[in-house]
Amino acid sequence: MEQKKYVQKSEMNAFCIAGLGQGMIYALMSSYISDYYLNVLQLAPMFVLLLMLLARVWDAINDPLMGMIVDRSQLKSGKMLPFIRFALIPIAVVTLLMYLSPSLDKTQMMVYSAIVYVAWGMIYTIGDVSFWGLPNVMTPDSEERSSVISVSKIFNSIGSAVPEVLFLVVGLVMAAWVKSSEEPVDALTLQKRKYLVMAIVTVGLGTILYSRACTGVKERVKIPVRKREPGEPSQLKRIFQCKPLVLVLLMGILSSGRYMVSAAAIHVARYSFYIGPDLATLATEAERIAAIESSISTVKTVFQISSIVGLFGATLFMPKLMKKFDYKKLVIVSCLAGFAASIITTIVGWFTMNLYACIPFIIISCIPLGVINTVCLAMIGDCLDYMELTTGFRDNALGAACQGFINKIGNAFATSGIVIAYMIIGLDPAQMLSSTTVVSALDLEPSLRFAMFSLVSIVPGISMLLCSIPMFFYKIAGDEKRRIISELAKKRETSGVTID
Repeated sequence: MEQKKYVQKSEMNAFCIAGLGQGMIYALMSSYISDYYLNVLQLAPMFVLLLMLLARVWDAINDPLMGMIVDRSQLKSGKMLPFIRFALIPIAVVTLLMYLSPSLDKTQMMVYSAIVYVAWGMIYTIGDVSFWGLPNVMTPDSEERSSVISVSKIFNSIGSAVPEVLFLVVGLVMAAWVKSSEEPVDALTLQKRKYLVMAIVTVGLGTILYSRACTGVKERVKIPVRKREPGEPSQLKRIFQCKPLVLVLLMGILSSGRYMVSAAAIHVARYSFYIGPDLATLATEAERIAAIESSISTVKTVFQISSIVGLFGATLFMPKLMKKFDYKKLVIVSCLAGFAASIITTIVGWFTMNLYACIPFIIISCIPLGVINTVCLAMIGDCLDYMELTTGFRDNALGAACQGFINKIGNAFATSGIVIAYMIIGLDPAQMLSSTTVVSALDLEPSLRFAMFSLVSIVPGISMLLCSIPMFFYKIAGDEKRRIISELAKKRETSGVTID
């Protein structure tokens, strides 16, 4: 008998379009904020390091707290959608403020950046927890929920590529303008304008697309809020008592190095590779600035396209793969393959420092990114099924908060690793890029260039190897998963769960 479907095509389209917009906004922050803070605003590396770490400690409290608030809410318009509507415009405003580059002294700029960065994390959490909690209330069917997640992740990945395209286009346009300009060019001001243009376009389009979730998605699964009886575990305690969910969270945290691929790519473009004419043959400083700007945009795009091919290619096949294979097997196999590819990438980079020779291995090493980004949320959904069966509680938003926390802590570790690399190898952004100086990758020692390149080669590879370990102990797969789904369906018939 054909399985009943709950999510209609128009609703799936709306959720996917919203995911595309959300991916654009998140990628603008996650892929570029470290370069913007270090090389453009030139904030002290130690300040950036502390900001990223302390803000994520707050997120460790903020994400679960937001999940608990959403799970306990009983609004007539739904559990998730009201919070997305509330957060939509504030997310857009704070994202623009992040790349505004106001005229402030260093101390004032650090205060401004800290306030905006922490505010962005808090406001984004409201929308993010609610948005990725939607698949759990759009359909009661586990397979359909997985399909919604896997297909929407494809669009989310496409959205994350939009800022990359803008980085290339805006960079090349500005490089052409610099060459044709008759006035002296301030390279630092050029970078600030570049990021502001990227932010305006990304946030404007991303917000419009993101808003489709507010009008095109329906919450069907209505689980009554049940008060905790004396002696029953609290919401947070239920998470730590759910062994499968703890393993998924551990896998996500150990895979934090995968964020290096996107977060460190811009730094690799600045300080590891140069593609363009011989700088010694250029007659003017304007031509040198234009050549370096073009190289940064080109290298960043070449590297990012390679990583996107691996990530997006894996994401594209995930809807079919998730129907045929257990999620844990997909994670283990892809991560081990990614680790092997990262080793080869590192060796090739060490001996050649040739970006083009590394491309095939970069692509393979990025496949686990697409697998983990898609499977992690689906696995959390399965863990919530298990939790509901064994405890009678289903904390959908808190589960989505776990995913959000994984993403944010991973991004924080990646950014912190980049800052630490700057400090270890002695790169001073003020000496690399200023109104009078623009340093190319070729001006640096080969060891320094390779040290920066290692952030996107061996570091993510080691992370992939480590994150596969918890999956060997994860048990919600095969017959066990089918048993959980069957028994949960029977339990829901008598527990007051309603499906519109």
